[in-house]
Amino acid sequence: SSNAYFWLVNFFILACELTPDFYKTTCPDLYRIVRSEVQKALKYEMRMGASLLRLHFHDFFVNGCDGSVLLDGGQDSEKFATPNLNYARGFEVIDTIKSSVERACSGVVSCADILAIAARDSVLLCTFFSVRLFNFSGTQAPDSTIETTMLSELQNLCLQNGDGNTTSVLDQGSVDLFVNHYFKNLLDGKGLLSSDQILFSSENATATTRPLVQFYSVNERVFFVEFAYAMIKMGNINPLTGYEGEIRRNCRVVN
Repeated sequence: SSNAYFWLVNFFILACELTPDFYKTTCPDLYRIVRSEVQKALKYEMRMGASLLRLHFHDFFVNGCDGSVLLDGGQDSEKFATPNLNYARGFEVIDTIKSSVERACSGVVSCADILAIAARDSVLLCTFFSVRLFNFSGTQAPDSTIETTMLSELQNLCLQNGDGNTTSVLDQGSVDLFVNHYFKNLLDGKGLLSSDQILFSSENATATTRPLVQFYSVNERVFFVEFAYAMIKMGNINPLTGYEGEIRRNCRVVN
């Protein structure tokens, strides 16, 4: 729900700042400004919440939390890398937030800190999972762990000889909500990606991840809390501090 989303944001908006009161004196209205702009974006399109979460996630997994995924750059930049090229989104929202923050306190807040309102998209291209539908692991057959009704629907959506650019909902049954439905889907064999479904269905999962999937599927509040702390932990991967880096005037280009 939107309440759960904002509850989480209160945690990991601080992820790259290292201290929660870092901007207390230099930009005291920062969190109000960011929250206001995110609320506007969500009213226009609810899915943007997940997109912002995913954008942050992809930023700090490449050289740490530095806002580099926002740079336009060339074809070898993070923004145009294969996992981001066709469905990373929310850049315009970050631009809007940055502009509002700059009007309030120019040259103070980094793009990486603004991007701590993170990102996870809710759609996925067929090309990323179609191998599960027709020729899983070279067997010339579908992945046997996919629930049969979902398999039929995906095969009709993602044709075997199609171009792979059709999109599918990543989390079946909860397109616009941030909830624990992801784990319930895994219990029912409805994980879209093989890397997701094996968390419950693989032999190794029995003594490792399966108990967590089962636990989170019935304990949503615990999942929210632990997800927030996990985002904070990842957000502390090699952040630029002190005089490292720069405060970009425009998050898309270096000064």
